[in-house]
Amino acid sequence: MADLGVILGDLAAESQAIDDVVAGLPAEGWARPTPAKGWTVAHQIAHLAWTDSKALIAAARPEEWQAEVEHLLSVGESYVDLAAEEGTATPPEELLAQWRAGRTALSEALAAVPAGQKLPWYGPPMSAASMATARMMETWAHGQDVFDALGLARQPTGRLWHIARFGTRTRDFAFKLNSLAPPPEEFRVELASPDGTTWAFGPEDAEQRLTGSAVDFCLVITQRRHPADTDLVATGADVEEWLTIAQAFAGPPGEGRKPGQFA
Repeated sequence: MADLGVILGDLAAESQAIDDVVAGLPAEGWARPTPAKGWTVAHQIAHLAWTDSKALIAAARPEEWQAEVEHLLSVGESYVDLAAEEGTATPPEELLAQWRAGRTALSEALAAVPAGQKLPWYGPPMSAASMATARMMETWAHGQDVFDALGLARQPTGRLWHIARFGTRTRDFAFKLNSLAPPPEEFRVELASPDGTTWAFGPEDAEQRLTGSAVDFCLVITQRRHPADTDLVATGADVEEWLTIAQAFAGPPGEGRKPGQFA
């Protein structure tokens, strides 16, 4: 298991990889539609900046979190979309500067969280390491939307390990989110990493299994690809069902992507 310092370093690298892509975009590039319905590249960066700001409240000022929850409840499910839309009103240069400053502040705040302290969030409370991993997951996922929108190939890295592990740990969350009872037994998940080694999670003797590439698994659990468009192989009815509802991010069940959308 990676320690907090390693996760924060990888989160910074993942953020910078996206930063490098959008920093030189002309205005029309920021306005390009992404696979997320109604969201442009600017919406994606605005969302990352906004979510980092919310995570900063959880990490540095948890006493203010209840007010955030009450505001969310007053707005409803449009909470995230409205925030992203509001962010797009900011000129790209300023929006990028806000994201940079916010993610730096969040990293410093997470590093200062006392060991064992849980942070409030939209889903279950999390440790600083789990929060950093969740930020890695979401940063990578929304970065994928940006890469897809711009038609750019993305080089997978070993940083995906954090997301893959997070995806297996959020299995029960996905079932409960869809009003389903989580399977009583763990699954075995074996993934081919970018460097050709195997990342394995769960008991070796598990009857139900999932195999395939780590990239495809991360794309599915962040709902950036439909399982039918990946190399993932499910053995067991519960694993097959999990692939249809897998969701590593907080919030209501996502719509995901349609089969063949990226063929």
